[in-house]
Amino acid sequence: MRIRIVDAFTDRPFSGNPAGVLLLEGGAFPAAERLQEIAAEVNLSETAFAHPLPPSGPADWALRWFTPATEVDMCGHATLAAAHVLHTTGLATGPVRFAARCGILSATAGRDGSLTLDFPTSPLTEEPVPRGLADALGADPVSVHATGEHIGDLLVELRDEAAVRALTPDFAALVAHSRRGVIATAAAEDAARGYDYVSRGFFPGVGIDEDPVTGSAHTALAPFWSARLGRDDLTGLQASARSGLVRTALRGGRTLLTGTAVTVIDGELLTTL
Repeated sequence: MRIRIVDAFTDRPFSGNPAGVLLLEGGAFPAAERLQEIAAEVNLSETAFAHPLPPSGPADWALRWFTPATEVDMCGHATLAAAHVLHTTGLATGPVRFAARCGILSATAGRDGSLTLDFPTSPLTEEPVPRGLADALGADPVSVHATGEHIGDLLVELRDEAAVRALTPDFAALVAHSRRGVIATAAAEDAARGYDYVSRGFFPGVGIDEDPVTGSAHTALAPFWSARLGRDDLTGLQASARSGLVRTALRGGRTLLTGTAVTVIDGELLTTL
């Protein structure tokens, strides 16, 4: 079985967010325990598993995502990676629809080589700053928002871009503050640099201390910053060591996430499922 490593939300290797992609034969997934073992072996923030669905249904492929520690409800960068593999191998030529835990998702290829994902917008609910969060994160929040069931993060606004970049969280302490993780964000210091806001994502609760570029987090970042900046179409920079850009477009109950991807490893899984 082919296994590929794809760097997502980047146009060059060894940046963006790497994801494992396995396209399965047949019409069902193996046992979740086996998928989890493979994801732990791949040991990236996410590994995507997909199998084809019967024609004429609401989706073309079934899709699941696993971190090294657990299955998650929604993942943007591994969906982008899976769509990239489908298009670059000729298995898809038009829009691809995925059936996932969070509903039907789609990926559409652009003429410039980009891919646009159609994801549900995460609802935001402002909350009081939880006790101990500032110490765990290493910075004082300006505001804190819950992000709904599918991602289950805390969206934490900080005073400026420098504060986001300087974070050195206590990951063990962060686990207590959300179901999945914490998204720290601030407005861009200089929008002329090509992005409107910055973020970093910390997800120790699912086995990822810091995720390089988190597509699903941008389903919450998009409505948050669109409301503040007065524009529906924005660009976010996730300021991790690998870094990556996500173009976001708020469309009511849906958020469009646009980026590019690069396959860096194409190999073979030498075991049975």
